[in-house]
Amino acid sequence: MLQIAVWCLVVTALFAYINHRMIGLPTTIGVMTIAMVISLGLIGLDHIGLSAPRQYEQAMMASVDFPGVLMRGMLALLLFAGGLHVDLARLRRLKWPVGALAVFGTTASALLVGLALWKILPLVELHLPLAYCLVFGALISPTDAVAVAGVLKSAKVPKALEDIISGESLFNDAVGVVLFALALSMIKTGEVPAWHDGLLLLAREGGGGIVLGLLLGYLLFGLLRGVDSYEVEVLLTLATVMGGYGLADHLDCSGPLAMVVVGLVVGTKSRTRALPAGTRDHLERFWTLMDGLLNTVLFVLIGLEIVRVSFSLGILAAAAVTILITLTARAISVATPLSLLAVVLDLPRGGWRLLTWAGLRGGVSVALALSLPSGPEREVVLALTYCVVVFSILAQGLTIQRIACTLAARTEAVQPPPT
Repeated sequence: MLQIAVWCLVVTALFAYINHRMIGLPTTIGVMTIAMVISLGLIGLDHIGLSAPRQYEQAMMASVDFPGVLMRGMLALLLFAGGLHVDLARLRRLKWPVGALAVFGTTASALLVGLALWKILPLVELHLPLAYCLVFGALISPTDAVAVAGVLKSAKVPKALEDIISGESLFNDAVGVVLFALALSMIKTGEVPAWHDGLLLLAREGGGGIVLGLLLGYLLFGLLRGVDSYEVEVLLTLATVMGGYGLADHLDCSGPLAMVVVGLVVGTKSRTRALPAGTRDHLERFWTLMDGLLNTVLFVLIGLEIVRVSFSLGILAAAAVTILITLTARAISVATPLSLLAVVLDLPRGGWRLLTWAGLRGGVSVALALSLPSGPEREVVLALTYCVVVFSILAQGLTIQRIACTLAARTEAVQPPPT
């Protein structure tokens, strides 16, 4: 395990240095691009008979339990760091659009994507059972808080829209996990779960995660108030995040949601100056550094995972169709709630376009796809997931700033001149 951690750290540092000195892309996108290019190069060498380099990378990636590393380790730390930096006062003012997108938007998108794939994939000579199509819709529909945070740092998005995007990505994991579990049960049992099963699962996962997060958050805040030691503060936060995530898993409630709530509680309380200035500064510095490092490592792993994905011309054609379906479903699931809430929202006109394009997918989707039962259907779902994630991060992530600038220019053009 130590060898794998050292290998990941060395590779990540090297790619980050190359991107910083030679390429100049946002760090997360740059390191993922470099990892993909190198992996594709090794795949190319394999096709001309030089298979040893690809086999070595495959062996290294096979030794990395990507779903376990992300879902039971990195995700807890990243979501706590994300919640720590969210302004709860601003989030409260946007609770209706955030809630509508996290619950209605995610559910609607999952159903639209799943049903559309089931009907359209046979047209490109690819057949996938309905249960697997719904599983794909469930794992690809939630926007990834890690990917969103990594990209928004370098994109000048209007503040109100940035808060909605960040809030949605932090809270839709619980809904996505419930939908994924329900769709996965269809694969295992062959039966369609009852709607009340979904509501009970959502109440247990979501409600339990929120309650546990509040309890842990206030407990951690109380402990931090009596401490003025950098080492102890860091240890307390790390122990609460890792131990709390494990406790949530044991209690069958949403660990991701619990960690977001813990971060929100501690971050909000610290900004009210209830914590000593030194404690606030220590926490801010440490978790900003942790967030950046883990984000970079995660995107490198996403880029390297391509060696474990099986591609063909048919899969690539299906992936192009799937990307269009996913974007269309995202647009519908965003535009519908925002149009219904237009009376109470003060958002730039056409903001739904930016919210659609900012719906990035990332490592969580890949990890869920890798956790599916082995079989040809899993390989298809994994390949489609990887293609959507890569398109999301590279195409959408690199152009979101341009769309944000266009939206800002249009907003300024329609505003009346000052009198």
